[in-house]
Amino acid sequence: MPAKYVRLANILRESIFQNIGKGIYKLPSENELCEQYHMSRQTVRTALRLLTEEGLIEKRRGSGSFSTGLGAMQNTIAVIVNHAEEYTTPNFLANVKSVLSAKGYSIDVYSTYSKVSEERIILQRLENSSIRGMIVEGSKTALPNPNLDLYEHLMVKGVSILFTGGVYAGLNGCVCIKDDNYYGGYLLARHLIELGHTRIAGVFRIDDQQGLERYSGFAAAMRDFNIPLPEELIIWYTATRLEALETKSDTSFLIGLLRRNKEPYSAVICQNDEVAYWLIRELSYADIRVPEDISVVSFDNSYMSDLNSIHITTLAHRKEPGAAAASALLRIIQGESVFSEELPWDLIAKNSAAPYHL
Repeated sequence: MPAKYVRLANILRESIFQNIGKGIYKLPSENELCEQYHMSRQTVRTALRLLTEEGLIEKRRGSGSFSTGLGAMQNTIAVIVNHAEEYTTPNFLANVKSVLSAKGYSIDVYSTYSKVSEERIILQRLENSSIRGMIVEGSKTALPNPNLDLYEHLMVKGVSILFTGGVYAGLNGCVCIKDDNYYGGYLLARHLIELGHTRIAGVFRIDDQQGLERYSGFAAAMRDFNIPLPEELIIWYTATRLEALETKSDTSFLIGLLRRNKEPYSAVICQNDEVAYWLIRELSYADIRVPEDISVVSFDNSYMSDLNSIHITTLAHRKEPGAAAASALLRIIQGESVFSEELPWDLIAKNSAAPYHL
């Protein structure tokens, strides 16, 4: 016959798995377990230590023992991204995997290619699988999404869902971990204004919440410094344009900004480092010097900001997004109250932005 603590651990293990499905994560106290199972405190503590070593429970100081959220069978997290190979995504996925694997979870990665039709196929597949949670980078989050029904079905099944970048309108109660895009746009615009620039162009993505929020911050800074917003110098692009840029090096929407040079501007805020990298290339082809003629700034502080001799002034994440998203999802799975969060930026000044001189 197994030792008493092994028998108790088996009973508690089964109870934990059943209670996860009911949304119950807290275990009875040691005193309650002693009374309920007529066992000594030492036996109870040994059983709890065994479950802790298995990764099934964790102790919280002053609160007791809680389930970590790991189940009896499937402990997989689905991670849905726009493009698994996109320039910032591999690092994001590596950090997600690092945090989740340390807690006993594995990840399956899916790419939507920014298409809601692909997203629907993925969600239908996940409806018929056993997953514990999802981290989702939405597709075209500034537009109505036809897949809300599937997200709602998954949530009813008990799948914990966390969004990054933006959450779809109409999908209530979901936690979103994203960049502080509004302040980021404001910070970059303020930096350029402090360098003396007043004619500032912008390149932003129009079908994604991130682009709209970054533009909003830029526009707010122009307002606060009493500088007219040059709406004729704002270039908007879509996921389709981005795909053409990444797969075919199609920079036509950026060349459109160069053609607007008859409307003088001395600086450009770009949606991200990728767009800024391609813009600087096109400016060089047109014999426009960066930063002597035009200053260029962007977001992400990725490897693409340093690919050329012109290193791009950019914003860096103060808190790593992948790790932040994975940690938040773990807390959701464990039944904690988790709130949406906007991750702050730090300005990294390099040599793509310079003071404006007449």
